[in-house]
Amino acid sequence: MHALIVVAHHDPRSLTHSLAGKIAEGITRANPADTFEIADLAAEGFDPRFSFADHAVHHREALPPADVLAEQARIDRADALVLVYPIYWWSMPALLKGWIDRVFSNGWAFDFSLDKPFIQKLQHLQVHLVEVGGADADSFQRHGYGEAMTTQIDQGIFGYCGARVVSSQRLLDSETADPQQHLQAAGVIGQRLFATLDETTQAPATACA
Repeated sequence: MHALIVVAHHDPRSLTHSLAGKIAEGITRANPADTFEIADLAAEGFDPRFSFADHAVHHREALPPADVLAEQARIDRADALVLVYPIYWWSMPALLKGWIDRVFSNGWAFDFSLDKPFIQKLQHLQVHLVEVGGADADSFQRHGYGEAMTTQIDQGIFGYCGARVVSSQRLLDSETADPQQHLQAAGVIGQRLFATLDETTQAPATACA
């Protein structure tokens, strides 16, 4: 099995990057035959800006740009897609949102046209979300932030394309809690990553504080 771990954080010393590393360690610890690739969007200089070229792709007037094709190929090679990112203003960073805007394009992630039925093209894809937040669990529940994020990301993005969000975990209190507890949790996520491939598609995704 092969996992693509996508990291959206500018600082390689960040907790976000450390969590991605622990997930990778967990994957190989569970089964040395399993592999992973870490896509560091900031270090690689991915351009998240949705351009005229991307607009043409959406209208099926042009092929995707080379950088988008490369990212789509990365996902196509993976059995699991893992997104690791800090929570900015109760959502994902602009870098990661732009990656999704450009990479999850019409014709690859879904088929939309006015004269044909809508087709979800990522029904084979299993997704794991690991979100790092500075607030506490009570804030997410009391204000409805957690439910809003689930609606816009789990359902609005991946559900729209047919991809299944197998797990969605929020590692909170990141500014005040001992980072070791989050790093330990990340290791467990990695170790269990491919065990979930055998679970039924009716199993609900989990949201953990």
